[in-house]
Amino acid sequence: MERYYIGADIGGTSIKLAFITEVGEIKEKWEIPTDTEDNGVNIPKDMSRSIHDKLMGAGFEKEQVMGIGAGAPGFINTETGFVHQAVNIGWKDYELGKILRDLTDLPVYVENDANLAALGENWKGSGNNVENLLAITLGTGVGGGVIANGSIINGANGTAGEIGHITVIPEGGAPCNCGKTGCLETVASATGMVRLAERRINEGNDTRLEEIKETNGVLTAKDIFEAAAQKDKEAIHVVNDVADILGMTIANLAIVCNPSKIVIGGGVSQAGEQLLQPLRESFTRFALPRTNEAAEFVLAELGNDAGVIGGAFLVKEHIG
Repeated sequence: MERYYIGADIGGTSIKLAFITEVGEIKEKWEIPTDTEDNGVNIPKDMSRSIHDKLMGAGFEKEQVMGIGAGAPGFINTETGFVHQAVNIGWKDYELGKILRDLTDLPVYVENDANLAALGENWKGSGNNVENLLAITLGTGVGGGVIANGSIINGANGTAGEIGHITVIPEGGAPCNCGKTGCLETVASATGMVRLAERRINEGNDTRLEEIKETNGVLTAKDIFEAAAQKDKEAIHVVNDVADILGMTIANLAIVCNPSKIVIGGGVSQAGEQLLQPLRESFTRFALPRTNEAAEFVLAELGNDAGVIGGAFLVKEHIG
């Protein structure tokens, strides 16, 4: 009888779920809306009901399911599945692991969502099962995961790998959702890039970014990269600024964990070499030379599946 793991990636707007084989093949995947009403109290019930319905509809037996690996945004006690805080969901001091176990009668393992993405990318994506990996997700925010000597790093109370909240602008930085200012997330995220570009516009610099914003009503990170590719000086300035700060931050992290792979994912990473080239240059400039020799920059391969595949790997790690 074939065995399956359930991967669950809980986001602010949707929850991605999948049945995944022992070798990491997705057999069935689907999404449900994230109900954040009443501080997300209905989310575990929605997940349990959806998993039950999918089991029946897909013809799987419950005995084939070895457990659930769930990722949530926030600070997690991975031993108990206790969520200290997940701002986007509404959870605070929330016993996600216990509640989901009681509802599904399955083993449940909970991890930070960015850590799950790192595990997924290392198992079935561009990490290729290396022992030491640094994964960075550049989207609306900046997420990260650190795998050292084969294990994901959580730290004393679940804040290890929160790369987006490294301070990169000590004074006068933009406010961050975490309550600090000048975090990496305020610079290297898609939102941060747009903020930097709008500052260049507001300073009166000559740039076609202003025309793009007026035409579309909004400015996006994709617009900035496209303008940079067309030799817009201000757009190039923004891309280089972001790459400089991000590269320096990664170089400092790499001195701590000495990765052989640095995986860059998220929507901003779709710029590909346009981002990676200046990022590598910045990293090389700031990294310890021997650390630089070991590190290879690669783009994430799994896209939105990284979290659910990482969830499956989490179950596999615990029960074999």
